[in-house]
Amino acid sequence: MDFALNLERTEIDFVAALSRKERWAQQLLYEQHYGKMMGVCLRYAGSKDEALDLLHEGFIKAFQNIDRYKPGTSITAWIRTIMVNTCIDYYRRNIRRRTEDLDQVYSASSDDPDVLSNLTEQEILAAVQELSPAYRAVFNLYVIEGYSHKEIGESLNITESTSRSNLVKARLKLQEYFSQKRMVFNHSNNNSES
Repeated sequence: MDFALNLERTEIDFVAALSRKERWAQQLLYEQHYGKMMGVCLRYAGSKDEALDLLHEGFIKAFQNIDRYKPGTSITAWIRTIMVNTCIDYYRRNIRRRTEDLDQVYSASSDDPDVLSNLTEQEILAAVQELSPAYRAVFNLYVIEGYSHKEIGESLNITESTSRSNLVKARLKLQEYFSQKRMVFNHSNNNSES
């Protein structure tokens, strides 16, 4: 019991140091969460530079709003929420939204269900970054963050049907991207065997 109280006291002291804007505490928080939060930002950004901007903006918001953090809860989850919301805000500021007709969307299917198992994390991330900002935002919020289409619509100021449409189109674009990669890979393997 004393051990748990000491950990709780340590967290309270750490959050208090963050509230006082002590550089050592800010640096420690940044260094401990940089990797995971950069991964979140990379999924939403179109480039590494853009992701880094989002990451820094998210940490600034975390530092400015540290008084809203409730000790005893997961600080990682709290920061992640800030990062996702920062990415959504960026999307809202920089993207013109278009409503697209669901009648133009075709269902996606693949004869090769094992395509993703042969890809590296960097290859998947590169493919997601190739998506338009609208498709990328919906794909990440739905597939990675687990938002419903209603929640996505409310977050991005689009209709639920636009969210559904953008998700289907994102999946089609990813399928097309990976099909092209597979053709290039197969072509290069065939040439090397000759």
